[in-house]
This record gives sequence, structure tokens and C-alpha cells, in this order.
Amino acid sequence: MIDACRNSPFMRAVRREPAEHTPIWLMRQAGRYMAEYRAVRQRTPFIELCKTPGLCAEVMLTAVERLGVDAAILFSDLLLILEPMGLGLEFTPGDGPVLHNPIRQPAEVDRLRELDDCSPLHYVFEAVRQTRAGLSEPIPLIGFAGAPFTLAAYAIEGGGSRNYLHVKRLMLTDPGAWNALVARLARSVARYLIGQIEAGVQVVQLFDSWVGCLGVDDYRRFVLPHTRAVIEAVEPHAPVIHFGTGNPALLPLQREAGGQVLGADWRLPLDEAWAAVGHDRAIQGNLDPAVLLAPLGEIERRVEQVLALAGGRPGHIFNLGHGVLPQTPVEHAAALVQMVHERSGPINGKR
Repeated sequence: MIDACRNSPFMRAVRREPAEHTPIWLMRQAGRYMAEYRAVRQRTPFIELCKTPGLCAEVMLTAVERLGVDAAILFSDLLLILEPMGLGLEFTPGDGPVLHNPIRQPAEVDRLRELDDCSPLHYVFEAVRQTRAGLSEPIPLIGFAGAPFTLAAYAIEGGGSRNYLHVKRLMLTDPGAWNALVARLARSVARYLIGQIEAGVQVVQLFDSWVGCLGVDDYRRFVLPHTRAVIEAVEPHAPVIHFGTGNPALLPLQREAGGQVLGADWRLPLDEAWAAVGHDRAIQGNLDPAVLLAPLGEIERRVEQVLALAGGRPGHIFNLGHGVLPQTPVEHAAALVQMVHERSGPINGKR
């Protein structure tokens, strides 16, 4: 299995080696747009699903088979790590995740317990093992975690936010408290990702889903050192995909923070994004998820555009610029995968 995974199109792209076609997987590739997933959710609340390894494996294996993607990603949620760290997590219908005891004041930072022992997340590691066991040998499995900034933002805001007022207030008024909080998260995330690698994933992705709310100066000062600490701790064990969204101006700094692969959202053309992070890194992306709501002809045109911007350079992993939208026809997602495979073959060998 090790050799089959290592020589798969996905792992070759991670190493910026030529492959038989451009590999593709989709963020949120097991989700509400799939009837099989909705059937599971009708009988199982989301947090219970995340804590039931057999169901986690089932929904992801179903998605991989249905779509024909080149990699699977662990089915889980990035906020689960915050529960054993002392925050009360609930997923409410319609409103998404809610943390009932957010950290708003500097004096409250010590309420966040560092995750020295990852055993409370045993169900995640078991989901890794069961998913890996169910995958065909050449299909790599991606583990993941939230990046320190995004986890801190959830921990402080207590849920979704439009202006990140509480986050920025703590960050700007008490940098010492902020750094103590985020450093604690960074060390915990590194241990969590290494645990996933030991359980059987081949690559991990660090999601910085909310970091786009920051400008470059604040990212450099308050985020970059902590993200770098996670990646430096994890990369000796497995490659890291570093994905952020919302502000293309951060891409050069995200490169500085690290990652063998840099993920780009759809706000910048792929060739410009790759130039921003450097061609000595692989790149992942970057079709707008809304394109999958369009007719197949438009999807095909956009696929060809992204592939053309990649220029046949080894190291491109095709993905959406963020997760699959719930309204996406599953047939369009499957067609996307087929289009990428068919249209990338003739150009992917070019240097």
C-alpha cells in the first residue's frame, strides 16, 4: 500500500512530480449535496456522526466511490479539538457550531486547556483507521485540523462572525494574552495532526478558513509564527497542505508560514496565486464552488481555464476554492472529476 499511495497522482503532485493526470479531490466532498449523506444525517445528529467512526468512514468511502476522486479526506469537524480543551460545543440546526463559553477577556485565556494527551479524540483516530482500511490502496487519505487563528477565532467569537470584533479586540488590546492562547492551540493542533498521521493518513491539511479577515501586517505579527510552529512540528511526519481563504494578499505570507502545498481560493487566478507562493511549492485549487451550480458546458469551460493557468507544471492539485455547496447537483461534482481527469492528461507532462 505504501508504494501504491506514494506513486498515486495525488502524492506525485504533492512532491511536484509529473503524473498521469492532474489529481482532484473536493473540500467537503462528503456533505449535504449527496443523498447518501442526507440519509445518514436524517437519523444521526452531526456531532454524533463525527463521534461514530464507522459512520465517518461510511460517508467518506461512499463519496470517494461516487465521485472517483484521487484522494479521500477524513470526515470530521475542525472544532472537535476544542471540546477536550474546555469549550462547550454544540451544532444547532440552521445556526451551525456554537461554543457556549467563549473566551472574551484576557483573564479567561487560562480556561483553554492545552491538549497534552489526544486520547479524548480517540474516535477521530479510529475514523482514520476505518477509512484507511476501506480505501483502495492507491487512494491517499488526508487528515486535517483547524489552523490556530481559525480555532482561536471560534473560541473567542463563540460561533460565526461578520466583523470578528471580539477576536480583533483581544488580539490588539492584549497581544500577550492573544499569543498565549494561540500558542496553546498551535501545540495542541500539532499533536492532534501527528496523531492522525500515526493512525494512517498520508497528508494533512491545515484549514485557516477565517484568516482572510486580517490584513498582512496583523497576519505577520499575530498569526504567522503560530502557524509556522504547527507546520514545522508536523512536516517531519507527513506533507502539509496549508489552506487559507478570503484574502489573496496573504498568500506570500502563508508561503512563509510553510506547507509543501499551498491552497488557494477562487479570488485570484491560479497562475497568479502560484506565482505568489512560488513555483517551488505545489498548489491546490481553485475553482469557485458556485461554478458547480452552472450548466455542464460552463463547468467544462472553467475547468479548462484553471488547467490552462496551471500550464502543465507538475504540482497542481485540482480542487474548489472552498467546500462543495449544499445546493450542488451531485452529478455536476462527478462530472467535474471526470473532466479534470480527461482534460489534464495531454498537458500534465509538460514542464
